[in-house]
Amino acid sequence: MVLESLLNAAAVLRKPWLMLLYGFGVANVGIIIGSWVFRDHAALVLVFLTSLALVPLFIQAMLDQEMLGLTLPSETAALKQHGLAVLGFVLCFVGMSVAFGMWYIFKPAFFSVQTQTIAAISNSVTARAVTPGLFTVILINNLKVLLFCVFFAFVYGAGGIFILTWNASVIGAAIGNFVERSAVAAGGAFLAYAAAGGWSMVRYFTHGIPEVAAYWIGALAGGMLSAAFIRKHFSKDAMDKVMLDVSDLIIAAIVILVIASGIETFVTPLLVT
Repeated sequence: MVLESLLNAAAVLRKPWLMLLYGFGVANVGIIIGSWVFRDHAALVLVFLTSLALVPLFIQAMLDQEMLGLTLPSETAALKQHGLAVLGFVLCFVGMSVAFGMWYIFKPAFFSVQTQTIAAISNSVTARAVTPGLFTVILINNLKVLLFCVFFAFVYGAGGIFILTWNASVIGAAIGNFVERSAVAAGGAFLAYAAAGGWSMVRYFTHGIPEVAAYWIGALAGGMLSAAFIRKHFSKDAMDKVMLDVSDLIIAAIVILVIASGIETFVTPLLVT
């Protein structure tokens, strides 16, 4: 009751940056408890425990955002509020990723499943590195994740949280792996780790931030639709407003994913080799 009650949805809208600290904090707690109690299965348990702390906050946020979509005078005003909520959860994702990355450097064994996922992704990308259709492959994979976020958030309410926390753990493990390899190659001094950490942020967050924003938008859209069903907002006026809101969010998410996929395909490889 304590951890998941530190922030509320209203605070997220007022001060989105607090979510950066919150994501960092709940990820650390999830890792410590998960590795302590379930050491042999820490890779998945730490994701579950971190997600668990975010569920009440996300549920309250999607309920509030659905109501804002019905009560605010214009769609523009509603989208502005949705944007603040998404910004907060994107910052939460960044905080979680940084925490996971720091722990990976010291305890890579905690992220065994994530490491296998990274290896599979790397092999897939390497196999298609000379293929002109890499952009299409990346975009299709990203659209699949977006679909899962919308679907899970609609069916389970906060179901999209688990997918996004899992992605944060994978990106965090990738960041930690990159930092470790780069710092060791540069001599292993503190400054080498600091420089590698900075480059890792460039490498993964340049395309990762818009990509994750799209996923959070999708999760919010699915959650708002779920909230409308829970509250039985079935009147024509209410449902029209909800569907307009959800449609606008999903379209925005798709557009952002197209841009993010282009950055990942054509820009990110030029930044860090």
